[in-house]
Amino acid sequence: VELSTEYLWEKLQQDLQVEHVQVEDMTPNCCASSFQVLVVSAKFQRELQLQRRQLVNTCLAKELLDIHAFEQKTLTPRHWCERRE
Repeated sequence: VELSTEYLWEKLQQDLQVEHVQVEDMTPNCCASSFQVLVVSAKFQRELQLQRRQLVNTCLAKELLDIHAFEQKTLTPRHWCERRE
């Protein structure tokens, strides 16, 4: 599987039942080795920040083996709405 923003977006979308996902390739030449993601999911409602990150890391466990740098922000739908206002 070739890593891409689209591939990671689809994987997060399917596995975490997200309400919103943003995936950005942060490498200067977009060579898919450094990503930044924002994941908004109701699955995060009762989870602490560390548990949310673990859910994302578990979802992308195989892909993370080939990613040099990975930054993630995980929010509940309520927190996402508050940030957008």
